[in-house]
Amino acid sequence: MIHPSIPTNLQIIRERIEAAARRSGRDPREIELVAVSKKHPPEQIREAWDSGQELFGESRVQEALVKIPLLPSNLRWHFIGHLQSNKIRKMLPLFELIHGVDQLQTARDLDRIGGELGMLPRVLLEVNISGEPSKKGFDPKALEQIIEEMLSMPRLQVEGLMTMAPLAGEAESSRPYFSGLRDLRDQLAQKTGIPLATLSMGMSGDFEIAVEEGATLCRVGSSIFGELLRNEKFPLIENF
Repeated sequence: MIHPSIPTNLQIIRERIEAAARRSGRDPREIELVAVSKKHPPEQIREAWDSGQELFGESRVQEALVKIPLLPSNLRWHFIGHLQSNKIRKMLPLFELIHGVDQLQTARDLDRIGGELGMLPRVLLEVNISGEPSKKGFDPKALEQIIEEMLSMPRLQVEGLMTMAPLAGEAESSRPYFSGLRDLRDQLAQKTGIPLATLSMGMSGDFEIAVEEGATLCRVGSSIFGELLRNEKFPLIENF
């Protein structure tokens, strides 16, 4: 049975994305919603799928290994967490896009293992556009120096950039970080001749600002599935 909040939440978010796109003169079809399903049980993911959502984001490989086989095979999955190299071999067959490549060595490992598995890993490069010491991601200046190496890897498919804005009370405060990522993408695209068309930015609190600044993927979780309590557990994933 569908819980009424999930289809309603999805409809509201889609309408907000469409409105933000039209405000900025964009085609709403350019933006895709990633429903962040990490820590949420398969039953809730199925409810979202029954409401027309096909693309989901998970951040822990062990959790995904349990949940994905329990769900319809035509769901699409993005990996949105920090990727450890020792998990690459298990996760690559599950996910069509990896959002958070934040180290050159991770890119090298993905390229090597992709070759061994006969796969072409599709990735976004995570950028620490805010410069916060607590955040992972490439420094923008450093990325300019090393992106050519990643683009030259035979298996790795670099499709764009990803960032997270600093936590703030006002969504508008995220705007300079999102516009900064778009500007960096434009600079890198001009330098390399590769369009880097995908921009993953914006979460529940600021996705409309991200859309206005050029996001093509928005990662929204709590506004769809609700907040998780600190001690909330689900039988299938409580040990991860």
